Amino acid sequence: MEDRAAQTITLRDGRTLGYAEYGDPNGKPLLWFHGFPGCRLDGKLVEEAAGAAGVRVIAPDRPGMGLSTFQPARTFLDWPGAVRQLADSLGLERFAVAGISGGGPYATVCALKLADRLTAAGIISGVGPLRAKRATEGMSRQNRALFWLGRHTPLLPEGVMWLQSVMARQASKPERLLPHMRRSFAKVDRPYLDRPEIRDALLAEVKEAFRQGSRGAACELRLYSRKWGFRLRDITMPVYLWQGEADANVPPAMGRYLAAKIPGCRATFYPGEGHLMAIDRMPEILATLLAAPKKRAAPSREQSAS
Repeated sequence: MEDRAAQTITLRDGRTLGYAEYGDPNGKPLLWFHGFPGCRLDGKLVEEAAGAAGVRVIAPDRPGMGLSTFQPARTFLDWPGAVRQLADSLGLERFAVAGISGGGPYATVCALKLADRLTAAGIISGVGPLRAKRATEGMSRQNRALFWLGRHTPLLPEGVMWLQSVMARQASKPERLLPHMRRSFAKVDRPYLDRPEIRDALLAEVKEAFRQGSRGAACELRLYSRKWGFRLRDITMPVYLWQGEADANVPPAMGRYLAAKIPGCRATFYPGEGHLMAIDRMPEILATLLAAPKKRAAPSREQSAS
C-alpha cells in the first residue's frame, strides 16, 4: 500500500517534489502549504477536521525541506509552477490552497498566478512582507532577530538554520527540544503543546523539515526577509485570512497589512488567540474555503470572532 505521508513526483526540471495526503481521499482538494521551518507532515494537524469535512488535503514539501529537492536562488514566484505540476499529476482541475504561518506567502502568490485553477485561497496566521511599516510590531524577540539576520546578513542565516537543524535531530528526545519549542510560542499557545498528539506531530515535522540539512530553511528565511517580487494589489480572486490577536510569532500587524492590501480580502481576527489557533478553528476555516464563491470577493471587511 502506498504511504500517503511520503509521496513524490518529478518536476519538469528534474527536481523531486515530496508531498503527503490527509483526510478524505475522495474529498474536495485543498493544497496545504506548511509553516517555517516545516514540511509536508504539517498536514497531520489538519487530518481530523479534513476527514470530517470531506476534504482531501495535499501537503507539499518546499524545496530543500522534507523530500523536495533543494532549488538554489528560488523566489516565491517559482512556487505556482510547481503547484500547477503537482495538481496536473493528481488530475486536479480546480482546487483550493491554504498557507499557514510561513506558508502564507505561498498561498498568496498562488492566488495571483493560479487564479484560473483556484476556487479559494486562505492565509492562516500568515507571514506578511517584513518591509512593511511596523510589520514586526508585537513579534517575539526571537523571531525579530531571525528575520533581521535574513534581511541584513547573507551568510549568518545558514549558521542559524544549522543550529536549528541540530535541535531538530534531537526531536526524538522531547525533553531536550520541547523547552525551546515552548519558549518560541506566546503563553496563549503553550497549552497546545501539552496535547500529546499535537506535540508529537510538531516534533516529527521539525525533524523531517531538516532531513536534507539546513539549506532549504536558510533560503526560505531570506525570501521572507526581502522583497516578495509581486504586488498584493494585483490579486483578483477570493482570499480569506484568519489571524489571532495574541500571536507573537506572526503578529496581527502582518495580518492587518495583508487584509488591507489584498483587494477584497475577507479577514477574521480572533481576540485573545495565538499562532496555533487554527488547530481548533480548522472546521470553520475549511467550511469557509469550501463554500467560497468562484468569483472575485466582495470588498474587504474585517471581522472579529470570539
